[in-house]
Order: sequence, then C-alpha cells, then structure tokens
Amino acid sequence: MNSAIHTALANHAWSVADLLRGDYRQSDYGKVILPFTVLRRLECVLEPTREKVNETVVRLKDQGIDNTDHFLRRASGHSFYNTSTYTLRSIAGDAGNMAQLLQKYVGAFSENAREVLEKYDFNQQIKKLDDANLLYQVIGKFTDLDLHPEAVPNHNMGYVFEELIRRFAEQSNETAGEHFTPREVIKLMVNLLIAPDGDALTLPGVVRTVMDPACGTGGMLSAAADHIEHLNEHATVEVYGQELNPESWAICRSDLMIKGQDPDHIAYGNSFSDDGHRGEKFDYLLANPPFGVDWKKVKDDVEHEHNALGDAGRFAAGLPRISDGSLLFLQHMISKMKPVDVYGGSGSRIAIVFNGSPLFSGAAGSGESEIRRWIIENDWLEAIVALPDQLFYNTGISTYFWILTNRKDANHKGKVVLLDARDQWVKMRKSLGDKRKELGDGTNGKPNHITEITRLYGEALEAAEDAEHPMHGKVKVFENKAFGYQRITVERPLKLRFQLTEETLAALASSKPVQKWAEERALPKAPEEIQKLVKARRKLNEEEATTYADLVAAETKPFTEALAGLVGMQWAKKSEMQVALAGALAEAGVEGLKGAPYAKAQRDALGVRDPEGERQDVKGSPEPDPDLRDYENVPLGEDVEVYLKREVHPHVPDAWIDHTKTKIGYEIPFTRHFYVYEPPRPLAEIDAELKALEAEIQGLLGEVTE
Repeated sequence: MNSAIHTALANHAWSVADLLRGDYRQSDYGKVILPFTVLRRLECVLEPTREKVNETVVRLKDQGIDNTDHFLRRASGHSFYNTSTYTLRSIAGDAGNMAQLLQKYVGAFSENAREVLEKYDFNQQIKKLDDANLLYQVIGKFTDLDLHPEAVPNHNMGYVFEELIRRFAEQSNETAGEHFTPREVIKLMVNLLIAPDGDALTLPGVVRTVMDPACGTGGMLSAAADHIEHLNEHATVEVYGQELNPESWAICRSDLMIKGQDPDHIAYGNSFSDDGHRGEKFDYLLANPPFGVDWKKVKDDVEHEHNALGDAGRFAAGLPRISDGSLLFLQHMISKMKPVDVYGGSGSRIAIVFNGSPLFSGAAGSGESEIRRWIIENDWLEAIVALPDQLFYNTGISTYFWILTNRKDANHKGKVVLLDARDQWVKMRKSLGDKRKELGDGTNGKPNHITEITRLYGEALEAAEDAEHPMHGKVKVFENKAFGYQRITVERPLKLRFQLTEETLAALASSKPVQKWAEERALPKAPEEIQKLVKARRKLNEEEATTYADLVAAETKPFTEALAGLVGMQWAKKSEMQVALAGALAEAGVEGLKGAPYAKAQRDALGVRDPEGERQDVKGSPEPDPDLRDYENVPLGEDVEVYLKREVHPHVPDAWIDHTKTKIGYEIPFTRHFYVYEPPRPLAEIDAELKALEAEIQGLLGEVTE
C-alpha cells in the first residue's frame, strides 16, 4: 500500500471535519475523528470472530463462569473483544436510539479497549453530536470507511492513524508540543539511538523492546519500531510507554491497538509517582519530556524514594530543583537499562531531548551536578548533539539530544562526543506554533540534514580515540574528566583597624554581652513581680516591659558615659583598643564587663575592615573574612595548591584554600567548546563607515532644503 492510499484513507476520515465545522472548534476535530477511527478499526478487526465471541459469552454464562476475560480474548483472537451484537451500520439504522445504542456498543468492549475510548471522553462526544443532529452523518462516514485488516494491514493502518494524529496536532498547535514531536526530529533521534546496532538488528529472529516514559501520542515509539523493521522486516519490536495526559494516552494506546500491538504496554499515570513498568528493563529508551515543568505534585513520592530507598530506588544520585523535572526522567530511564554482565546482559541505549538547562544548571554539590557526575563517572554518556532553535512546536529555544548507553565500544570508553548541528536546518514555508525551522530530509530539493548528522555521529564514534576530531568544526571528543571540576573556596584573612564613633559606641552598648551585664544590675532594682516574671522567663505586659527597659537603659548609661570621652579615637591593634576601653571603664568605676563574648562584641562593633589593618587570628590561625571569600573552579585532576599558587597568589599572596569546603562538580559547557572568537572590526573601518553615513545624511538634508 503506497502513501497515496494512506493519504486517501486519512482524507476520508478527516472529511468528517466538514460536518463538524460550526459546532466544534477546529482544534477539537480530532476529539471526534480519532476515537471514531479507532472504533471503526476495532470493529473491522473483530468482525471475523464476532459470532464466536458471542457464542462464547452464552456458553460461559450457562456454565456460571464469571472470570471470562481470558476466554473471550482467545475467542476473538486479539488482546481485546466486544460482546455486543451491534455494529456501526446497525446502530445507524435505528435513528431514534443511536446515541443510546452507540454507548451500549462502546460499553461492551473489553476493559482495555473501553478505557481508551473513555479517555477520549467519547460518551460526551456522542451526546454533543446527537444534540447537534450530526451523529447519523458521522457514523455514516465511518461505516463507509473500509479498515478491514485484509484491506489495510496493521502496519499501513499505523501510517493512516499517524497522519490523523499529525493533522490533529497541527490544528491544535497551541498545545501541539505537549504531545507531538516533529517527525523529522524523531527520525534523527531514532537514527542516533540505533546507529551503532545496525548489523545486530539485521540478524534473523531479532527481538527488541522500546520504551518511552513520556510517550505522548506514541510518535517516537512508532518511529523506532519502523526503523528497526526497516532494517529487518522479520524483527519483532515490542513498544512500551507511559503517559500522564489522558487524551494523549488514549491516542497512543489506540495506535498500538490499530497496529496489532498490546495496548496494555502503555501505562497511564505519572512515571515518577506511579511507575507503570516497575522492575522492567528495555533495549532502547527514548523520550521528549516537557521542558522546565515542575514536579511539585509528586514531591513527596520522589523525595521518599530518594531518602528511603537510596541506591535501590531510581533517584539516589540526586534531586534537581523543584522547577524542572527533566533530569528525573533521565534517572528513571537509566533505572530501566538492561545490565551488561557475564550472564548475557545485553545493555541498553537511551536518547532524550533536553533544553540547555540540564547541561550546566546547579553548582557543584547541587542535585543537578550530582546527577551529571553520576552519569559521567559511570561512563554512560555517549554524546550530546546540539540542535537548531525553533525546531519544536511549543518552544523556540535551543535543544539537545543526550545519548547514553551502558555498553560503549572499547575505543569510546571514557569519552563523550559533542556534535554541533545548530546550523543544520531549512526555513519552513509556514510556521507551526514556535516551529519555524525543520531538519531537511532530502526531499523536495531540501538538503538531507538527517543523513549528514547521522553520518557525522557515526564517524565521531569510530574516531573517539582522538581528543578533538576536526570534522568541519562540528564534532569534538572529550575525556569524561574534562567535564568535571573542583569547586574550591579561596579564603583571605580578616584585617581590621579599630575606631570609636557615636555609631560604634551605640552598637557596643546594645550588644548582647553589655545588655546582659546591664540586665543583671537592673534586675535587683525592679519591682518584685517583674523579678519573678523575668526569672521564670515569662512574658511581661506592655507596662512591665517599659518599666524594665527603663531600668536596663539606666544601668547602660554609665557604660556609655564612661566611653564617651574616647569617641573619635582609633587604634591599629585590637589589644590597644581593649586596654583603652578597659582603662576608661575602670576610671569611671564601671566593673564586671569581661570575658570572650564581651571581647568579641568589642571587635565586632569597633572593627573596621582595612587591607593594612591587623590580621585577626583564631587559635593561632588566620580568621577568614567572609566578605573577601571567593570561589574558583579548578579542572578535575589538577592540583588545587598548584592552581592557587599560579592563578591566585600573584594577585593576593595571603590567600589560602579551605579544603573542607571543596566540592566536585560536573557541567557540560557546550557553547563554550564551540565558541569561535570574532575579532572586533578595525577602528579605521568603523570610522570610514561613520564618515560615509555622515556624508550620506548631509546629502539627504541638502536635498530637503533645496
């Protein structure tokens, strides 16, 4: 069956849109057309065994057997069935009861098929069509559509349904990106995912499993299955997925049913809090998860798994910031890789689409950095491919493929490929949402960007022993450690001089040690009731609090008056300042102020930072100045003390590293690695251009005044 026939069948189904116009918004046409296409296909598939299923229903009822699902599946010859005697044609023949009969017909499907139609909110669509007097015409359109397997085999039916999904996505392009990834992007992604396995996939009897934890309408799963079957038409490809959006889940599950795959492989729900494929492992995993979507709703579940299960769970490596769950998807996918071991574990490959944030967000020690560290130190990251911007329907930002595997070839172990494909695009004739660019596929005179990027990728893997491979400046290969760094804390000593001003005297007088001293002197002079409350640490009422505060202020006054004569004085050393203050207080008869807390209060109140001031020590070692604290990223493997001596000491020779605060971080500064310096234009050239513009303006002004 050629593409023209696929298109003709899709056109027939989509022609229902002409009936819906006016009663339905254009973006809602798919909500009628897709479920009716599914219903008609299921009816055609089940037609040969309808009588056998009905006979089985009667027989099982007579035998008193309640658990009938297994027997009815076997009778239908499929993973689904319908126990009704109705058909779309017979329902259309009863004009007065069409809506009621159609609902009964749908209700007679097996649970897995019925659940799909329910997620389309099919009963509501039936009622809406019936109220608009459109139900008869719509049923008639689909009754005339021949979707029997002998006329439209499963594989071809898949193409028809995917064409309808594509049209639905285009009609509702304000939300298309949520459940539809551009076809050419999927094709490239699958190419890179499967590229190293081409030979193995051609072997007779090969079986492969493919999983997408954010599968949307199933486009990636379909493309991966098609690619493998293109390499080997006798290959068995089993696809699995999970989707949170009910409508997208229904479309994906419908697609599998239409193609003869097991719809139960597509789980419904949140992959983080309700893993629909717990404990399962897959050969290939791929996903285009939503960009920058928070995970607040599943925060408790994810944090519980992280804290309680540790390495036995999926999120042991770390948790990203709550505003972006992208790296949670990747950890989830890694947990589903098949092991590579001496017992025959074949390993897995992963491809996922990210925006730029997961490359570098999060400092050393953060959740994001720890996840990158875990991936790279386990040598799972094979490559990152930078794509053009404006490639997706719902965002114009730049995107990246991350390709991971736990079975790297020997010459690629310990290395990561960076491939810059940001200039591989053609402008679309008509924008779709934020999508204004596409990857050329070699058709209609377009360059074949997909083939070119796939070729570069394959060559990069083969040439991975080169530290930097000069492939048109688009590909570079780095050792894993190139992305790691040591985040060091550079300290400098606190240096102070000391001065007493009206402000610093007030600060010292209100410091905790001085106020405690004043309170001890004031308390015996307070009324007995206040003394009891203060000693019991109970709250004073407003009047009591005012009385007590006045007494404390009165006791603080001699302290302030004793030191007032020193206002304006400065001292180079702390000891000199302390001697001067102690002398003034002793002379005024103010006693009882001593000890480490009071000494610290003196320093904190009177100390002024000064590069030429006295160095402050703690137990014989320099005290660091928090205001002068700095941080440096030192390449992984480099001696940090050597770095300090070379890069820091020429500018600040008294700096040192606090090794207790050193953290290991990982980031992938993709743009920096492909940055090409462009020198500024010569001043003479700019000056000449300005003079030429000035002359042109003068000429125009002259024309105006003439």
